[in-house]
Amino acid sequence: MDAMSPAAPATPAARAGARVPLPYWVRYFALIRPAAITFAVTAIVTIGAVVTSYWKLYGARQHELQAQGARDAERQRFVHVEAEKQDIRTYQPLYVELRRRGFVGTENRLDWVEAIRQIQEGRKLLPLTYQIEPQQTYKLTGPVATGEYQLRGSRMQVHMDLLHELDLINFLVDLRQRGVFTVQDCSIKRATTAGNTALAPALTADCTLNWLTLTTPAAPRHQGGI
Repeated sequence: MDAMSPAAPATPAARAGARVPLPYWVRYFALIRPAAITFAVTAIVTIGAVVTSYWKLYGARQHELQAQGARDAERQRFVHVEAEKQDIRTYQPLYVELRRRGFVGTENRLDWVEAIRQIQEGRKLLPLTYQIEPQQTYKLTGPVATGEYQLRGSRMQVHMDLLHELDLINFLVDLRQRGVFTVQDCSIKRATTAGNTALAPALTADCTLNWLTLTTPAAPRHQGGI
């Protein structure tokens, strides 16, 4: 048997044939490299422009919504002001009349006393007596919106000698023109001692009235200490 001879070295042609061929898109990428770079840059710029446009559009819509909200608020304020003006035009005559009658403002008992005296003299009524209690907060059966004002009342007990029932009715009708009050109760009885004269009382009436006023709450008094 012959001895094995050493292997001969590979030739350059053999080494070149042993290389793996590159894909065609790698071999030809150099041809499209400028176009690819241009496409990538254009895509990035386009995406950036779209994102920027979106955020600007979003900001513009938010600004538009805020402007619409401010416009609606101003419109509501304008409608409210116009409604208040209409209310003032509607209720101002009534407010002035109530102030004239002493319903709005500070209680003035001297006006009541003077009104009773004038009605008694004008109607030529028999002598009457009355007593006014201290003013207190007047409570209504249902809720009434009085704003910053507070409804207060002063109870007055009235005793009248009457020639007939119309004396009491005329007295209350005339008194209502001088102030605002409610009749809590009123009872009429025959006079126990009827005289023979024309001016002798035939009836007696005892009524309880509540004089009402709308006043602003008084400021609290601060008591100082040492």
